[in-house]
Amino acid sequence: MVRKDKGAERKKTETIKERAIYVYLPSQEMVKDWKKRAKKRGASISKFVIEHVENSLQQEEDSTYKPRGELIKEINELRAQIRELTGDNRQKRIVIERLENELRTYRAEVFLQERFEGVRKYDKELIGILKKRGVVDSDELLEYLGIDHRDSDLVKAVSIQLATLEAYGLVSQTKRGWRWVG
Repeated sequence: MVRKDKGAERKKTETIKERAIYVYLPSQEMVKDWKKRAKKRGASISKFVIEHVENSLQQEEDSTYKPRGELIKEINELRAQIRELTGDNRQKRIVIERLENELRTYRAEVFLQERFEGVRKYDKELIGILKKRGVVDSDELLEYLGIDHRDSDLVKAVSIQLATLEAYGLVSQTKRGWRWVG
């Protein structure tokens, strides 16, 4: 029969007590969850907790680490900034759209005047679209130019420009639309 050394056993028990920490979790559900997670990883609950605490401590030593509360605060500040910039961007887009419409109307006026004398400037965007696209039908052309087909003055101005460009032999009208010849 093997006899156990009582002194060695007592010493082992004392070192276990010196290394023990008692942690009281907020709820039994959390205890069950942690035990389930530990079991899923094939570790004891002690090893599971040690691993996560050590991981957390290493993250804190990293200079880029930020605590959760600080990250939440930063996220909320960024969200507020995004809302502000989105609103600002929306306002600027509305202003730009209005200015572009005014500019289109201004440029179209010279083509709407029947007795205009002087040099008419053709819409560079119109010519660019015709050159780039090959053949473009009228509806598509208006869409590319950002002109609402219900805006009769702008539609008429584009039609007059196309007719004039056709008279100079720079564009031709085909069954599929307008084609740059120039």
